[in-house]
Amino acid sequence: MKWRKTMGLLLMCVLLITAAACGGKETAPVEQKGAASSGKTNDDSGAALKDVKVVLDWTPNTNHTGLYAAVDQGFYKAAGLNVEIVQPGAGGADTMVASGEVPFGVSYQESVTQARTQDVPLVSIAAVIQHNTSGFAAPVDRKIKSPKDFEGKTYGGWGSPVEEAVMQSIMEGEGADVSKVKNINMGDADFFTAVKRDIDFAWIFYAWTGIEAELRGEPIDMLYVKDYAKALDYYTPVLVTNEQTIQKDPELVKAFLKATSEGYQYAIDHPEEAANILIKAVPDLDKELVVASQKWLSPKYKDDAPRWGEQKEDVWKNYTDWMFSKKLLDKKIDVTKAYTNEFLPQ
Repeated sequence: MKWRKTMGLLLMCVLLITAAACGGKETAPVEQKGAASSGKTNDDSGAALKDVKVVLDWTPNTNHTGLYAAVDQGFYKAAGLNVEIVQPGAGGADTMVASGEVPFGVSYQESVTQARTQDVPLVSIAAVIQHNTSGFAAPVDRKIKSPKDFEGKTYGGWGSPVEEAVMQSIMEGEGADVSKVKNINMGDADFFTAVKRDIDFAWIFYAWTGIEAELRGEPIDMLYVKDYAKALDYYTPVLVTNEQTIQKDPELVKAFLKATSEGYQYAIDHPEEAANILIKAVPDLDKELVVASQKWLSPKYKDDAPRWGEQKEDVWKNYTDWMFSKKLLDKKIDVTKAYTNEFLPQ
């Protein structure tokens, strides 16, 4: 079914639409500092660097800052890697990684879970953010203070069954009826245009659209889905590779994650400097939004985890069980094969 192929991109559509509205246009693959066009740069010891590509899930944004910081600060180079950050092709990042076209990419727990039910060999190797920062947002004048208040309101989305399933999950805990919510397709409209035109609320990532609302002086009420259903505190986004890369070149995975983890730690410790690295690499992005977003998001990369990137089995199991209960999966998966912490630095 078509929605299953696009389910993993659902929330990131919000980022694309909002980024486009603020000047964050989708860009061609960006050749980063330290990534020579020939791919034959050397490290300080004179040894040849290994050319590696990592594909983003969508338009560059603050979910990706650690990758850009790892390039800019020379962490990949120190690990013996010449890393190029690229945009996804027509088939999407998951397809590129699963097929072996590129070894690493940015994805989401829901996409990996769905892929595994179809025997697609994606493996999550790190959680970019520890807790789900997405939720339903509405201008404060709509008076949506709880999921119960969704009743009688108009939701703007993309027509995917996962949207209604999530809405139902957080509404049923308060005895609310999801059938009393009117759903319309937002099309190409961004959140700010849509709530002024024909919707009351939408599903957003606060780190981008929520921060933009603050900068615009347009206050919103934000209902984080994780606060209403434990199973919805899943990992989004994640870094992925494929089983073949793990089997054939585990040292590459280890080196890539060591440098990437240093990049995200840099973004945790130096949010403004990291934001400027992202802006330098992708100058079409709105500087004020990137800096504000980075300051909000940086503490959330690691949050309460013992190290950046660590994933928990119960998070994978809870979300898989939830998806299956909502008939969003054809079958359950062995979650222990869907993710690994093996290659994270100790």
